[in-house]
Amino acid sequence: MKHPRRHPSRVVIKVGSALLVDSGGKLREGWLATLAADIAQLRKDGAQVLLVSSGAIALGRAILGLPAAALKLDESQAAAAVGQIELGRAWSQALAAHNLVAGQILLTLRDTEGAQSRRSYLNARDTLERLLTFGAVPVVNENDTIATSEIRYGDNDRLAARVATMVEADRLILLSDIDGLYTAPPADNPSATLIPVVNTITPEIEAIAGSAGSALSRGGMKTKVEAARIAVQAGTEMVIASGKRDHPIAAIANGKAHTLFQAQRNGGHTSARKTWIAGQLETTGSVTLDAGAARALRKGNSLLPAGVTAVGGDFQRGDAISIHGSDGAVLGRGLAGYSATETRLIAGARSEDIEERLGYAGRPALVHRDDMALVASGS
Repeated sequence: MKHPRRHPSRVVIKVGSALLVDSGGKLREGWLATLAADIAQLRKDGAQVLLVSSGAIALGRAILGLPAAALKLDESQAAAAVGQIELGRAWSQALAAHNLVAGQILLTLRDTEGAQSRRSYLNARDTLERLLTFGAVPVVNENDTIATSEIRYGDNDRLAARVATMVEADRLILLSDIDGLYTAPPADNPSATLIPVVNTITPEIEAIAGSAGSALSRGGMKTKVEAARIAVQAGTEMVIASGKRDHPIAAIANGKAHTLFQAQRNGGHTSARKTWIAGQLETTGSVTLDAGAARALRKGNSLLPAGVTAVGGDFQRGDAISIHGSDGAVLGRGLAGYSATETRLIAGARSEDIEERLGYAGRPALVHRDDMALVASGS
C-alpha cells in the first residue's frame, strides 16, 4: 500500500552485501544497474542521494580466494582493502552510465559519533555536504581495513542511520532481503503479517525484531529497528524494503510492500541537533561578544569573528564552546569552526580580512547557526 508523504529532497540508501554480491562472490551487475537507474530518477526528481554500501569484504574474499569460513580480523581487513577498490569501481561505473559521479567516503564509528570525535564528525559532514553541492553521489562504507571491534559499527544499518542524521536526510531506505517488519519471522510463521507503518518504536516493536543476519551480512531486523530509532529521533523517516527485486526504489514508489517508520516531527533535524549541543556536550572554551553580535544571534544569524571581543580556553575546531554577551551572561553554546588559537587571531576581523590574518582562506562563520543552541531570551 502507498503512504502519503512529502517528496524527500535528500535520501540515503543502504545496500547490503547479500544484495550486491552473490553467494559465489560475484557482483550482481544487472541488479546494480537497475538500482543506478532508480538513483538517476531520484536525481531527476530533484532529490540528492547518498549511498551506504557494504560489499568490500565479500568481494575481496572472492578475489583473494579466501575460504567461506569465518575470517580472522587481519584477513577481513585484507579482503576489505582489495574489495573496496572493486566496490568503488562498480558504483562508479553504474552511476556513470547515467552521467552521475560517485565519491567514496570511508568512516569508522568514531567519525560519526559526534560526542566522541567532533572534529572528525564535522570534517565528514563537510565533505559529504560539499560532494552533494558538486552534484556527486557519495558512496559511504565502514573503513573495514582499520576498524577493530572497539571502533566498528558491526553492521551498516547503524552507519546508514548516522550518515542520514549527519546530513539531515529526509528519508533513509534500508534495502533488505525482506520487504519490511513482520509481526513474526515470516519464514517460521506463515500467519505473520507485514507492519506497513510504525508510528512509534515501542518495546513490542523491539521484541518482534529478529537478530540473525544472512551469511554475507552482519545485520538483521534487530539492527534495522535500532537504526530506525536513531533516524526517527533526529527527524528522518526510515523505510525497510526488499532489495531482491529489480528497481527496488521505484518499487517503493509504486506501492510494493515495505515498512515505514515515521519520523518524529517535534522540531525536526535542527531541533534534535540543537538539543544535543545545548545539553549533552561539555564546553572547552568560550567567546565573548559585543552587543551587535549578540543581537545578530538572536535574529538567527551565525556567529562571525567580527563580533568577538574575548576568547577563553584552549579549544579545537568542533569543540563545544560557551557564548557570552558583553555583560558575561551566557547566550548559548555552539560548535567552534576554528581553534582557540585561530579564533584569537581573527577576533574582531571582518570576513574579508580572515585570510590575511590566518595566512590561508577560512570559513566566514566562527559558529554556524545550525551548530548553535541559544538560551531563551530572558532566562
